[in-house]
Order: sequence, then structure tokens, then C-alpha cells
Amino acid sequence: MARILLIVGGGIAAYKAAELIRLARKAGHSVTPVLTAGGAHFVTPMSLAALAESPVYTSLWDLKDEAEMGHIQLSRAADLLLVCPATADLIARMGAGIADDLATTILLATDKPVVVAPAMNVRMWLHPATQANVATLRARGVTVLDPDEGDMACGEYGPGRLPEPADILARIAQLLPGTGSGSAAEGGGGAVPGDKPAAIAVTSPLAGTHILVTAGPTHEPIDAVRVIANRSSGRQGFAIAAAAARAGARVTLIAGPVAVPTPGGVARIDVETAQQMAEAVADALPADAAILVAAVADWRVANAARSKLKKDVGPPNLEFAPNPDILRTLAQSPDRPRLLVGFAAETDDVIANAAAKRTAKGADWIVANDVSGDVMGGARNRVHLVTAAGVEDWPDQSKDDVARRLVARIAEEIQ
Repeated sequence: MARILLIVGGGIAAYKAAELIRLARKAGHSVTPVLTAGGAHFVTPMSLAALAESPVYTSLWDLKDEAEMGHIQLSRAADLLLVCPATADLIARMGAGIADDLATTILLATDKPVVVAPAMNVRMWLHPATQANVATLRARGVTVLDPDEGDMACGEYGPGRLPEPADILARIAQLLPGTGSGSAAEGGGGAVPGDKPAAIAVTSPLAGTHILVTAGPTHEPIDAVRVIANRSSGRQGFAIAAAAARAGARVTLIAGPVAVPTPGGVARIDVETAQQMAEAVADALPADAAILVAAVADWRVANAARSKLKKDVGPPNLEFAPNPDILRTLAQSPDRPRLLVGFAAETDDVIANAAAKRTAKGADWIVANDVSGDVMGGARNRVHLVTAAGVEDWPDQSKDDVARRLVARIAEEIQ
């Protein structure tokens, strides 16, 4: 079982800290709460102390505690520090290394894993300053969870809601191998009263790596207002970028024209055409792995008009020229990533065509999916992972689940 130091930030979502403590205790973890001045406006020390069966720490200036260097002891006695909820202000102070209260001093003094569960207004979460702060924390090895999307207390809708306490604990369980609640017969072992819990090492599986992702369609101009495009929504590529960032990677996302929010901790580069995407990919190298999810147009209009073509002159005579083959070019590059993953959107002979594409392009893996249904633009996907070792058939699942599973496989391969 884990010893969790819970730092409760000042936001309306602070009330969920009580349920989080209850669930953590039920799972066998011990919880020591640290309540910020802002958090105390929403929950009381007495309620947290009753649920945690532990003192609640609130002040850096407690004479008794600080005479014994309490902030140092608190930072070292835990297996993991959880900041929940983490406001935009608290995230910014963490990123800047400010230590002006008990919570930030503990965070700066700790050598233990830190998990951050953000909760704030959607505009605050999507603001470039917050995203830069999140990216800074992730680059330092802090696990920053993505907030949920939904209705907010302020009346707006979007990403920024605190994940449900059960989901936060499930995420912590993934980061803390050996802290499951199985019985001794299942290998859980069972603790001997008085034993001190063993320290648990938590690492982000892709910490220290650079992951390059492409997503969305490309738009190839016909004239000043018309384009040739496809139905790619970009959702699968964005989900993969988000999963890679959650796994600790520095992520560069090169996106075609899509209306999808940038995932937290991801550096996004917007492009329109295949040629622009090819240039952006080359500029983003080197990378440890590249996952090319974008549905890149194979052809562009060679004689695109600078002005709008008028329909009263009749259908235009369009000449086409091949676009850069980004996957093949990357496979042949001297800066080739250690792992090169392509996507194959097929309507017929899905696996056979994907296997042929893997060989022809020089990719390590191809993720094949049947797009004859509503996959392009839909919320779910059923894919096949084609590698040199064979084909893995994955079940129908959400695009987020596909992303998590793929990123886990990538981490196994490159770490």
C-alpha cells in the first residue's frame, strides 16, 4: 500500500478531496492531507482529518512542526505526492519553483514522484501560459493528468473538470506497481502491523523521450477558396499525442486543419498542405519515435488558381502532382526515429494492404483500420497492429483506449 501526501488546492473541486481520501483509505493507502489557504475556503481541516485519520497540515509557520523541519519530513515520508485539485495558480507556482507556503515548499523539497490533477475554467486550462507550465512540469518528470471535459461551475463547457476520484486513484495505481489491493493468496502478501511500507519508485514510461505525432487531414488548394480534403477528424492522432504526454514524453503534434483542442503538455504545429506537413516533420527531428496518423493527400493540384474560379466558365481542368511521401521519406532519413509507426486507413483487404505498406514504406509498425464505416470522425476504432513479428488484432474500443494501448506498446519498445 502507498503513503500518499495529498495537497488540496483552492478550487471548487476541493470538495472531491474528501471522497478521494475515503476511496484511498478503502483501498488500503494512507493519506496525509496538506490544505492550502485557498483550499480551506472550500473544505475544512476537521473534515479531512476525520476521513484521513491523520493530522492536516496547513502552515509553513507552525512553530512545533517547523522546529523539526516538518516540510522536509512531510516531503520525504510519502511514497507519492498528489496535488488535487491543482489550480492554474498552483501549477504556475510549481513550474516557477516558488516556495512561499507549506504546499509549494514541500513540492520543491521532495524527491518523490508527484502527480498533479488539474481543475480550472476551460479558458484557463487552454491558455498558452497554463499549457506551457504543464509542459514544464511534465518535462521535469511530474505526472500531470488531463482534466475531464464537461459542464463547469462557471457555466462553461470544455476540458478543465477534475477527474473523478476513482479515476484519479486508478491512474495512481497504474503508476504504483505493487500497490494493488489483491489478497495474500493473489500475491498481495498482506502487511504486518507496524511494518513500514516499502518505498515505491514511480517513473513515467516515456520520460526523457521526444515523440512526434501527425494528425488530421491535409487540404490541397484548388483555388483561393476551394480545397481537396478528406474526412479525417484528427481525434485519433490527438488522443495518441495526449497519451504520450501523460506518459511523460515531450510531444510535438503536427496537425492538419481540425477543430480539436490541443492536449495538455503538447507542442502543436498547425499546417494545411502535405508539403507544409512534410517540412514541419523534418524540422521537428530528431525524435525517439514518430507516429504518423495524419491522412495525408497523395496528390495536390499542380495548377491551383490564385483567385476563385467562376463556375460560369465551366468545370476546371485540374492537373495533379504527387505530394511528398512523409512516411517513406522519414524511413530513409539519417535522423530516422528509433521507432517509426504509420497508419493505414483502408476500406478493402485491410491487413494485407497494411502489411504491404509497412514493407514498401520502410516503417517498423503499421496501425491498420477499416474506415469503410464511421471511423473517420467517429469516437471508436478497431485496429490491427502490423509488425515484423505478425499481426495483433485489437478489439473495438474508444480512440482514447487505442491511444493508451499504442503508447504503452511504444514505451515497451523504445525504453
